[in-house]
Amino acid sequence: MTDFTMQTDADGVAVITWNVVEKSMNVLNLEALELLNALVDQALADEAVKGIVITSGKDSFAGGMDLNVIAKMKEMAGDNPAQGLFDGIMQMHAVLRKIERAGMDPKTNKGGKPIATALPGTALGIGLEIPLSTHRIFAADNPKAKIGLPEILVGIFPGAGGTTRLARKLGAMGASPFLLEGKLSNPKKAKSAGIIDEVVEDPLAAAKEWVLNAKDADILKPWDAKGYKMPGGTPYHPAGFMTFVGASAMVNGKTKGVYPAAKAMLSAVYEGAMVPFDTALKIEARWFVNVLMNPSSGAMIRSLFINKEALEKGAVRPTDVADQSVKKVGVLGAGMMGAGIALVSAQAGIEVVLIDQNQEAADRGKAYSETYMDKGIKRGKATAEKKEALLSQITATTDLEALKGCDLIVEAVFEDPKVKAEMTQKVEAIIGEDCIFATNTSTLPISDLAKASARPDQYIGIHFFSPVEKMLLVEIIKGKETGDRAVAKALDFVRQIRKTPIVVNDARFFYANRCIIPYINEGIRMVKEGVAPALIENAAKMVGMPLGPLQLVDETSIDLGAKIARATKAAMGDAYPDEAVDEVIFWMEGEGRLGRKANAGFYDYDEKGKRQGLSEAVAAQYPQGDDQPDLIDVQHRLLFAQSLEAVRALEEGVLMDIREGDVGAILGWGFAPWSGGPLSWLDMIGAPYAAERCDQLQEAFGDRFACPALLRDMGDKNQSFYGRFGAQEKAA
Repeated sequence: MTDFTMQTDADGVAVITWNVVEKSMNVLNLEALELLNALVDQALADEAVKGIVITSGKDSFAGGMDLNVIAKMKEMAGDNPAQGLFDGIMQMHAVLRKIERAGMDPKTNKGGKPIATALPGTALGIGLEIPLSTHRIFAADNPKAKIGLPEILVGIFPGAGGTTRLARKLGAMGASPFLLEGKLSNPKKAKSAGIIDEVVEDPLAAAKEWVLNAKDADILKPWDAKGYKMPGGTPYHPAGFMTFVGASAMVNGKTKGVYPAAKAMLSAVYEGAMVPFDTALKIEARWFVNVLMNPSSGAMIRSLFINKEALEKGAVRPTDVADQSVKKVGVLGAGMMGAGIALVSAQAGIEVVLIDQNQEAADRGKAYSETYMDKGIKRGKATAEKKEALLSQITATTDLEALKGCDLIVEAVFEDPKVKAEMTQKVEAIIGEDCIFATNTSTLPISDLAKASARPDQYIGIHFFSPVEKMLLVEIIKGKETGDRAVAKALDFVRQIRKTPIVVNDARFFYANRCIIPYINEGIRMVKEGVAPALIENAAKMVGMPLGPLQLVDETSIDLGAKIARATKAAMGDAYPDEAVDEVIFWMEGEGRLGRKANAGFYDYDEKGKRQGLSEAVAAQYPQGDDQPDLIDVQHRLLFAQSLEAVRALEEGVLMDIREGDVGAILGWGFAPWSGGPLSWLDMIGAPYAAERCDQLQEAFGDRFACPALLRDMGDKNQSFYGRFGAQEKAA
């Protein structure tokens, strides 16, 4: 174990260097924490050591705790996991508290050794909690460095003293954006906020100099000094009282009560503010255990960190295919989707040829990138030079001959099989034999589209979500004849543009749309049944969906829904299940209520497209019933509608890896992130109960809730998805 090493220089400064050799960024595990503890003990006991500087052997300081460790802490904690977790967290507190007290006499607060931190770059999570326990933090003037506590974003909160220390250092109000929102700052902004102390050219040299000149008063933390008062006031101080009332309202407003970490963290700050510091650490530890014992935190960490990272690193990539990084991409169609694909490709340094039928349309597609960069310049996120460099990567033209030399084509033309087939044949006559051809479609079967190709093994689907530059997920679809090199090419391209890929087999609506359409349809069904639209929308948000189904269909447009309905009905014939939905959709289409773009849908809008509230016209056409359903029934209809499609996709082999099912659901359409995804949610409620609930919903609302055979079998055997299919995880 060499994650931490220590050297003492001639001046008596012990420099502890953090350098996890096998990782690009330092992360902390439990063995490394023990080593740090031992080195601190050694330095404090050595009379030749005048002080300590903790730094990093990398360009960054640390990326945080190894979340693989956090994910396993509960199972490692033994027969009494809550007690085991609490004891382990208190050991961590003890190490950081030892650094903070640094050998001071407990009565006089004198005689301690100065300990500083030198941050060469990014410091996140425990990578900031350790510095916060030292007496002074020096950071390099590195504008690309990120400093903060992002734990809340993966379903936990800073549980190694970061919550207590930052709240006492900045006050509850000052700390709230960094704790409750996971806000990250560059070093200068972190210094302005009071998180770190100095921004310098050489943080190690500055830290050493400070250590050699620090006095007893310099190393005593404010909360250990007599007469300490919390900035902004404690909960029973008039100003503090209003802060905590506002914070509670903000947390509940944003989380709707379904994210346990935010509420637990606020409780830790509130309760901790009223007691001495060491007691506050115990309170923080108890609330942290409360979160770790909640299945939500484990599911979020697994899906949003461990599995997401595994997919981004190529967990499902064909292993025997050489690197397929894209050098030059041709984008066919310069509409909103094609323009977005061109932008993210150019951002990744890929040469782009953007094709459209006329030069004006092609130029308009390139102008999308120009507008995007102009907005970035206004916000200080980009420069004129970066804008020029990015635009120079994009050639906007009508000339298909410009596609020569491309190693990937992404076709994003009109969603019409004939148009796509014509473009495929024209382009394949020009591009090289090794060039992979990808179609960006959200609904059309890839295997059918590939029939127009002379080389179907090199034909693949790449489904981007709109807007391309903002959406994190890309769905890669294998046709029946798609070969491994095409899959590898698509995966390598998606990783180049810094998106998260999932790979699925070809089927109607693929995976994402297959699951999201039933969610929308269930909401529309309930409108026809007389369920209050406000109940439908709020039930969805209260169970963690970012948008209610009615708002979502307004955003995606009613006429698109009508078009999909007609095409699906034509394809499915008598098996088509959504007549009740169509009645509402076709009525709204006929009324011109096409959603936000028409300033009229399930919601009304002002002339600028701002939502004004649920529509009275829709309420008049489909009046609310006198008896309204229970909240849980509405929520279960909305969640099961999506989750059962995820199970069927797995059952039918459309989904090949459960990790992709969960990660894709959260990133693709926002499936209740607190749950870890639809398969994680079914694991959370248990397969036996899920199967039983399916039977109840089927009896009450129809066969769309029929329990899939796979889920029934798992219920009978009391299995979980991650138990039954977890070998995929372990193998990656």
